[in-house]
Amino acid sequence: MMKYLMGTAIVAGLMALGSAGASAQDKLTLALVPKNMNNPFFDQARDGCKKAESESNGAFECMYIGPGEHGGGEEQVQIVQDLVAKGVAGIAVSPSNAAAMAGPLQQAKAAGIPVLTWDSDLLPENKDLRVAYVGTKNYDIGVNLAKIVQQIKPKGGTICIQSGGAAAANHNERMQGIRDTLSGKQSAASPGDRLNGENGWKEADGCPLYTDDDFPRSVAQLEDTLAKYPDLDAFVPTGGFPQFVPEAYRKAVEPYKDKIASGALALVVADTLPVQMELMKDGLSKGQVGQRPFEMGYKSMFFLKDLKDGKTVTDPTYTGLDVCTPETADTCIGK
Repeated sequence: MMKYLMGTAIVAGLMALGSAGASAQDKLTLALVPKNMNNPFFDQARDGCKKAESESNGAFECMYIGPGEHGGGEEQVQIVQDLVAKGVAGIAVSPSNAAAMAGPLQQAKAAGIPVLTWDSDLLPENKDLRVAYVGTKNYDIGVNLAKIVQQIKPKGGTICIQSGGAAAANHNERMQGIRDTLSGKQSAASPGDRLNGENGWKEADGCPLYTDDDFPRSVAQLEDTLAKYPDLDAFVPTGGFPQFVPEAYRKAVEPYKDKIASGALALVVADTLPVQMELMKDGLSKGQVGQRPFEMGYKSMFFLKDLKDGKTVTDPTYTGLDVCTPETADTCIGK
């Protein structure tokens, strides 16, 4: 039933787009497509998109549309195909499955619809299908997560990395950053080479874990892993997955609060949404490395408008990082 209702809502949105296009030809419809719409991280990108719309003096509208739930990217691919068929003026998409997204973006290119990627990019061989990437330098998220871990555990140890989807380019780049930094060696490609004792670091059996952006599953994975490996030295999610269900996360992590405080367990998590910062301040993580999703949504809209006006945009455009620890919690978020 949920999937049916979700699909109905998407169809209704696209039907509304069609009628809007017919009645307001002078107003561009620019689509911002997240990986899913039940994610507080992407909510901030939506807010940036809507802020840009309000400042455009009626030049464009932000159409925020995407899958309602987590998944492997099939529904997102269908949504982008539908947007191309409807003839939107521009598309900014965060691909769930970088390889699969190449198909609809080939259609967009053939139709003359400018495309940006944000948050997550395409595979290197498909980057000609988009004009620019707007967002985080994802490799650097991994580097900075690993640096915090190294400060807590300078002699190394056993680590479990928790990621999003196995086909999500951004999370694979972050995993590569973690692995390269901890091992001290540059790997050839994402997601990097599995840690097997380099610099004292090895990955626990069964890791990395893949959440597919299923937040309750991510908490269960965290809880199960900490129970299975009582001497685990580090647990590092490449996204805020378990913290996006804060009460469940709190319940799972509270028993390990003393280990986190002492440095016995390096629990370091990506993203710095307000609820996550509160969890860190309460001693339930030892560090957070955050992005600026509001800026991604905001800049993507104006960049698409620039492209429609025949202007150029910078590729890539990086929106910055915030590296936070309990000691810097009150000053670490960039403006």
